[in-house]
Amino acid sequence: MAINKEDYLYISSLLRAREPRMLSREKAERMLDAPGFEDAAKMLTDSGYEDMSQMTVKQIEDALSQRRARVFHELETLVPDAAALDLFRLKYDYHNIKVLIKADAMFQNDASLLSASGRIAPETVQRKFNEDRLRDLPGELGHAAEEAKALLSRSANPQLSDFLLDKAYFREMQALAEGLDSDYARGYVALLADSTNLRTAVRILRMGKDIGYLQEALVSGGSISEERLSAGISGEGIAAVFAGTPLAKAAQLGQEAVSGGTLTAFELACDNALASYLADAKLCSFGEESVLAYLAGTENELTAVRMILTGRLAGVPADTIRERLRDLYA
Repeated sequence: MAINKEDYLYISSLLRAREPRMLSREKAERMLDAPGFEDAAKMLTDSGYEDMSQMTVKQIEDALSQRRARVFHELETLVPDAAALDLFRLKYDYHNIKVLIKADAMFQNDASLLSASGRIAPETVQRKFNEDRLRDLPGELGHAAEEAKALLSRSANPQLSDFLLDKAYFREMQALAEGLDSDYARGYVALLADSTNLRTAVRILRMGKDIGYLQEALVSGGSISEERLSAGISGEGIAAVFAGTPLAKAAQLGQEAVSGGTLTAFELACDNALASYLADAKLCSFGEESVLAYLAGTENELTAVRMILTGRLAGVPADTIRERLRDLYA
């Protein structure tokens, strides 16, 4: 469906007005420089967060998850096309399926790990799972969930089950972007797929696995095909494959990580490549770009808040947290 950008004018203006309250790098630095965890947590109340200064790690996780779910719920009635929201809610549906499949294989039942940020209520997903009615779930999700559950039962290898679900997730992401008929959304999904495949390649190569195993893990939808990436790894190397792309710096660091270098700088470069793409949306006065960028920026903010608060609570040095912080949207 073609997007009428005029439909996004009001919501885009609303989201622009919220940007000054979002977590900026300057605010994050002040939290890192605060005397202690409680002081850092209280600073977030100026950005609309509840007071988390007396919370445990688990309570912080729950509070941030609830905040994300509220953002999605609020935007449901505002965003002209639900696909824009679904691009970000989809991964939580797949997360819930992964949790249920693994818990079932281990004869466990921990509903606390389920997320309320997906398109489908976690209670509904769990009920469908318990009733052996996974195929009733929408899109690729139901079929992939049924296959992944059977695969884990046969192989006893949770990674293979995850690979299958990840492939289905990216196929759905591509379909959503196509449904939006948005070059920006297509570009975001392609960059996310490229980043995912780059991360996967680096981790698998560090583990000493072969190309066949890598090919099982790669997802579709990137600007660099799975075949090109596999061939490049066997030939000129990861850095050459991604040369001239937004992930060029990350790929160079990834190649160094494969040879024993640190993963921290590599992971950060992958994240920052996505953040840089999202920053371009600020040049658009209105349109689906601003909605997608706001949602991705919210995800980045929640990740940063979690990293800072749980790090400060655990006594992690501020410089250690700082070097892992990705670029922020605000």
